[in-house]
Amino acid sequence: MKYLFIVQGEGRGHLTQSLALRKMLVAHGHEVVAVMVGRSKQRSIPGFYTDNIQSEVLGFKSPNFLPSNQFKHIPFIFSLLYNLFYLPQYFDSMLFIRRAIKEHQPDVVVNFYELLCGLTYGIFRPSVPMVSVGHQYFFLTDEFRYEGSDKAGFFMLNFFSRLTAWNSSKKLALSFHPVKNGTYTAVRFVPPLLREEVLSITPQNGNYIHGYLLNSIYAEELKEWSRQHPDEELHFFWDKRNVNDTERLARRLYMHTLDDKLFLYFMAQSKGYATTAGFESVCEALYLGKPVLMIPTHIEQECNAMDATRAGAGISSANFDLSRLLAAIPNYQPSTAFREWVMRAEYDFLAELTEVECVRGWAFI
Repeated sequence: MKYLFIVQGEGRGHLTQSLALRKMLVAHGHEVVAVMVGRSKQRSIPGFYTDNIQSEVLGFKSPNFLPSNQFKHIPFIFSLLYNLFYLPQYFDSMLFIRRAIKEHQPDVVVNFYELLCGLTYGIFRPSVPMVSVGHQYFFLTDEFRYEGSDKAGFFMLNFFSRLTAWNSSKKLALSFHPVKNGTYTAVRFVPPLLREEVLSITPQNGNYIHGYLLNSIYAEELKEWSRQHPDEELHFFWDKRNVNDTERLARRLYMHTLDDKLFLYFMAQSKGYATTAGFESVCEALYLGKPVLMIPTHIEQECNAMDATRAGAGISSANFDLSRLLAAIPNYQPSTAFREWVMRAEYDFLAELTEVECVRGWAFI
């Protein structure tokens, strides 16, 4: 079968998921005819992705959460208002997606949580079936309980998720743990998509803390903590532009530009991981047996942190207080059940993606 991937390019999670899925499909004789990546002007497509996807990569302008130098926690409404200014460009992107589907003639479009792909299917209704992949679809079910105070933000997140999957034939909800399929007709539960590089690496107990910053504003917080704890070595990654590959911000604080092989190396050799609660890297840490400190910056990451905490990945915090992570490390117990669940991914995804029918009617829920 032939597949066209459409990927939301914010952060690294959806990108690495598509890398893992492409390898699975190709290993079983299928073809990924092209990959389309939605990106904002603030973020470019990382080199590790274009070097490893081994398919034609087509970029287009897409809505994303608004990065900020003033706010660490970004209100959803700010991003919404910001993106309204770019509606004409987003409509052009939808036409571009529609043309690409006609040109490449895939059997299935796989949408990694890209809003404009969902809107293209909702408005133009291409005849090729679409399968939507993302942890966010887990939040649409009763398997997830939101216990935070931002009920309006949670409602908007779920509304956004439904838009990304408008007229999907299937929603594949990535989950931290097995859930019996059949309870929900619109959602199928599947394991996380971790790449072979993660599955094959041998973790070691190192003497430093590893981390990832979606927003570089947190670097100031890290600098202050590092100055107060000069004996702790820190290796963090960010996607800040126009900086050296490695910047030394304090005596033992090193900031690295996003390089996926180096990222995994530091992850595997670390004693703990701190992040702004992206789903994919938390799964990688959980698989490699690294306790996680999660610092959400918006409602989606807040939900990720809640779900990951229940799965035993680590703890959540309002800021990068790495002392809390250091205190949690001695009591952390790696999850063998999670590793077993992840190893089912190839079987489950092949089963879901080789039997797909196009939606008849109007599917939004």
